[in-house]
Amino acid sequence: MVHKPADRAVPKTPMKTAPEISTALKNKLSQLPRSAGCYLFLDRRGKVLYVGKAKVLKHRVRSYFQAGAKHDPKTAAMIKKVTDVRLLVTDTETEALILEANLVRENRPRYNITLKDDKRYPYLKITTQEPYPRLLVVRKVVKDGNAYFGPYTNVKAMRRTVKLISRVFQIRSCNLVIPPPGKRTYRVCLDYFIKRCPGPCEFKISEADYGELIHGACLFLAGRSKELFKQLEKRMAEASDRESFEEAALLRDQLQALSSVTQKQKVLTDEGVNRDILAFDREEKDAVVVALQIRDGIMIGRQEFHLTCGAQDTSQSIVTAFIKQYYLHSPLLPDEIYLPVDIEDSDLITKWLQTSKRGRLKLIRPKRGEKLRLVRMAQDNATLVLKDLLLQRKGHSERVPKSLLALADVIMLEAPPQTIAAFDISHLGESNAVASCVVFEKARPRKSEYRHFNIKVKAPDDYAAMKEVVGRYFKRLLKEKKPLPDLLLIDGGRGQLTSAAEALHELNLHDQPMIGLAKRIDEIVFPYESENRMLPRTSPALHLLQALRDEAHRFANSLQRKKSRKRLVASELTEIKGIGPARQQALLNHFGSVASIKKAGIDQLTGVSGMTAKAARDLKSHFDRKTTPRVAGRRKS
Repeated sequence: MVHKPADRAVPKTPMKTAPEISTALKNKLSQLPRSAGCYLFLDRRGKVLYVGKAKVLKHRVRSYFQAGAKHDPKTAAMIKKVTDVRLLVTDTETEALILEANLVRENRPRYNITLKDDKRYPYLKITTQEPYPRLLVVRKVVKDGNAYFGPYTNVKAMRRTVKLISRVFQIRSCNLVIPPPGKRTYRVCLDYFIKRCPGPCEFKISEADYGELIHGACLFLAGRSKELFKQLEKRMAEASDRESFEEAALLRDQLQALSSVTQKQKVLTDEGVNRDILAFDREEKDAVVVALQIRDGIMIGRQEFHLTCGAQDTSQSIVTAFIKQYYLHSPLLPDEIYLPVDIEDSDLITKWLQTSKRGRLKLIRPKRGEKLRLVRMAQDNATLVLKDLLLQRKGHSERVPKSLLALADVIMLEAPPQTIAAFDISHLGESNAVASCVVFEKARPRKSEYRHFNIKVKAPDDYAAMKEVVGRYFKRLLKEKKPLPDLLLIDGGRGQLTSAAEALHELNLHDQPMIGLAKRIDEIVFPYESENRMLPRTSPALHLLQALRDEAHRFANSLQRKKSRKRLVASELTEIKGIGPARQQALLNHFGSVASIKKAGIDQLTGVSGMTAKAARDLKSHFDRKTTPRVAGRRKS
């Protein structure tokens, strides 16, 4: 036996890694295997950011972290978030390809191109493992020996197909478990009498004859119409020769029904090759891939898929990602797949698809002629689907909530107020008054625009306080040249509303729409009008105003509670002689809370910046006196 000489120990040159990589990640990168497999990049929370495959994991993964490596903006942003790498080793690159598609489908990483909501697409399943199979609509393909067809992106078209198969092939739709012959049977249901089921529950049809119906349904779903017609015509002739005219009439009706359907389908070619024609269109982060399914020269369906991708993702990477995810669980693979662009790993993907199909399959990039015409037709379909998608999204974003339409009608605005700013004043006693401003955009909170105000007015005067904060808010908007709200809501009655109007007039904002919401019975108060208006309790406009008022009140109270806590902390520390504002702040910064300060020892207190030994002893003795319980003396008799 010839022994292979051992590898000589060669000094390893240190790998130049990016400075932000942690030590733990550096150690992992230095011990990567040379085998094929998949790698998963994780963030600090353990969430999968990206899934990739590699022929040699060591070379591929380390290439991301080499110092000076040039990455596109998307990859560079991802690398900054990576804190860990998880590896899955495979025997071959083909296995890594399949594993990658499964992992992307399962984890839906942010930085991978993924089919959006692909788990929703239904399949049709014929339970061929049962003596009398059924036709079911399922959401998942399982390797259980049954026949699957799909996925169907157009659910309405799929329902029409189910209805047609039920009418033509009379496949049972019940969930009964049919017992063996001779055992107890069920009574036939209405479907039997209206010719929607041949009655296997009472064995009115043999298992072999029912199997013929199932075989025909499978051929129809697979798009093998020519083969199906030939078989039906042959069986009809045989039945006629046997003078079984009722069976022949049933087969004739099936032929007529199926012929009427196939005649409506577009005939593209006379060739008997099964093809999928792929094309796509994209706009920024949205991409649509269309798959035209041609079987026996007839286009039997169009499937459309929405993908989420990055601005830097190329056409090749989008189509490659789609093929991996779409054909991963596809139960019926075509003979040829026409592509709009050349794809990555073309030979590897072809090998994988041929293994899944257990037959020949070609990936073709047409350059001219009839094949290119088919790809361009699919391209036109993809462009139409993408336009529809963007129009629907635009319509959704521009849709005006009913509450805004109702509010515009109530306060007689020319257009619904898209942005509404609401103000509220909160104070405790004669001091510590605060105010809040909350902003709703399209009837939803926009918390980035929320503002707190410390009131400068000395006396607890709600009117003066409202005038102050409204004036400060709008003066800031004018200074920063920001758009003014479409409506101003004041929490309070006529006095608060008039004060806010005075502040606006001083800024020459005479046309700013504004209303008040009286607290007592939720009346709407209008400026310079003597009568208020009450709305029905079921009014969506009133519900919106109440939500704004309550949110402004909650936000103001949050500041009030925060200030109260600070006052409580300050009062505890200011009681101590020798602990001034600077030492108070230093102690709170160091320990975090008064409770932690109370637990600290003399040495710990002395270690705080600005604290002396005497100040630490005074502080400790002060809290010790407060926490020492008093012992009640005995009363003299």
